[in-house]
Amino acid sequence: MRKSADWMTIADDRILEYLADHESGTPSEMAKVDTMRFSRSYLHQRCDVLEEYGLVRHLGNGVHILTDKGSQYLNGGLDTGKLDGED
Repeated sequence: MRKSADWMTIADDRILEYLADHESGTPSEMAKVDTMRFSRSYLHQRCDVLEEYGLVRHLGNGVHILTDKGSQYLNGGLDTGKLDGED
């Protein structure tokens, strides 16, 4: 079972799941997926937050990848409520 933090939204789980399935992605690509249902700008904002907490890494040109912490969270092995921002 995933242990999400108070700062997380449902979009964060969808972003992390997308990155786990696709290895990398941009907010623009994610916004085109029917199941995402969030705007590109909102997904971009959420990616920035996820990066602050070390769950994704920005490679440049809007491309993000899942980090080990992001994978641990998806597998239920990380309580994101215990993470500090600016990781």
